[in-house]
Amino acid sequence: QVQLVESGGGLVQAGGSLRLSCAASGSIFSINAMGWYRQAPGKQRELVAAITSGGSTNYADSVKGRFTISRDNAKNTVYLQMNSLKPEDTAVYYCNADIVDGSERYLEVWGQGTLVTVSS
Repeated sequence: QVQLVESGGGLVQAGGSLRLSCAASGSIFSINAMGWYRQAPGKQRELVAAITSGGSTNYADSVKGRFTISRDNAKNTVYLQMNSLKPEDTAVYYCNADIVDGSERYLEVWGQGTLVTVSS
């Protein structure tokens, strides 16, 4: 069974920084795109940032210049460095990955979510 486990959320003051991590585990053959989504109370889940296996990235306009996504393919891990945090960044952040498992099945896997709260 393939799973994603996130860590690094918490409470931070506006202007501060946090780093989220998401590690994939289980029977994994390969991992294609990985990304971070977030869902604020009363809002739809939205893409924050994504990264391909080759390292190409894309970001939501609201986080460009403040957030950086990266990955360590050897560790099957994706990171989200969040700087200059704003109260409107408060949300549950979810990790997502397109994974080919050991049986060569194509899976879209989600993490359980980690809460980020930015106080003003």
